Amino acid sequence: MTLTPAPKPAEHPINPLLDDEFDADIDDELDASEIAVHVGTDLSQITLELTPDACGHRLDKVIAGLVPQFSRSRLQLWFDSGHVLVDGKPARGKDTAYGDETVVIAPQSAPEDAAYTPEELPLNIVFEDEHIIVINKPAGLVVHPGAGNWSGTLLNGLLHHCPQLAGVPRAGIVHRLDKDTSGLMVIGKTLASQTDLVRQLQARTVKREYFALVWGTPQLSSTIDAPMGRHPKDRVKMAVSTNFSAKPAITHYQRIASGMLDRRPVSLVQCQLETGRTHQIRVHMLSIGFALVGDAVYGKQHLTPVFPRQALQARRLGLTHPATGEACEWIVPLADDFAELIARAGIAEPEAA
Repeated sequence: MTLTPAPKPAEHPINPLLDDEFDADIDDELDASEIAVHVGTDLSQITLELTPDACGHRLDKVIAGLVPQFSRSRLQLWFDSGHVLVDGKPARGKDTAYGDETVVIAPQSAPEDAAYTPEELPLNIVFEDEHIIVINKPAGLVVHPGAGNWSGTLLNGLLHHCPQLAGVPRAGIVHRLDKDTSGLMVIGKTLASQTDLVRQLQARTVKREYFALVWGTPQLSSTIDAPMGRHPKDRVKMAVSTNFSAKPAITHYQRIASGMLDRRPVSLVQCQLETGRTHQIRVHMLSIGFALVGDAVYGKQHLTPVFPRQALQARRLGLTHPATGEACEWIVPLADDFAELIARAGIAEPEAA
């Protein structure tokens, strides 16, 4: 018999503001592949009876057309692991179909299938109402599921804490901090709140203030206006760029205090983001010769053991409440490890202004 292809699973409705514009104003860029919520798929055994119209075609292409709910890359993994049988024997995707075979597929789960599973995680919630959540993210917590981190992320914790976020794209996340950056983040609990927050980010009206400890002594204050894009040789990194695809990036900084760390000069700088590109502060400070202490990606490799992560914290967050229109601001103290680091350098933690 001929098997009618199953319809593709419905994707989560995506807010159009979260496609291109969302990625233009976040602290750690999300790939396009991360936009759609992963939809659970039935993993029951599948039996297909091929018909003569399959004759002469590659087996993997024939099967992909009959089970479009699974990606070709997923099917290839099942071929490679022996979970696709043709007439009772393991098959290869490049085999030729004859059109009279019985194909049995034993679908296997993949790590990313659990990407949107609620998990009970400790969340340091600074503020919450029915519209938004403001959290103080610890260093070491990944914000959004991705390769190598399909569980244990902030998104998983948010879905457990607030199940209604399953109905909001990206579980309400509107910007992202690097795994090893601590500090304040805001989450929209409803689609309307999320959309409003994204618009505020686009309009550059969200106040984001960071503290960073850098090697050296930069001038008292300045503005770094330098477009950024992917590093031309290392795609994991970002870089200041004049390429046509580079996006505007503006960082205002002020030197707060200076000290000595392992007999080398360091400075505590306060940075305000006008834009929010991936790794913006780390790349901008490096571009003027002042790499962040502990930065294993952009910093001085022989000095990274001084601190196990980049010395960077989102300390202040200001925005307009998406429902009430009230001007809101939150400030958190430096994370314990960051506070201990600057104390070692002989720098006192500044009081909140």
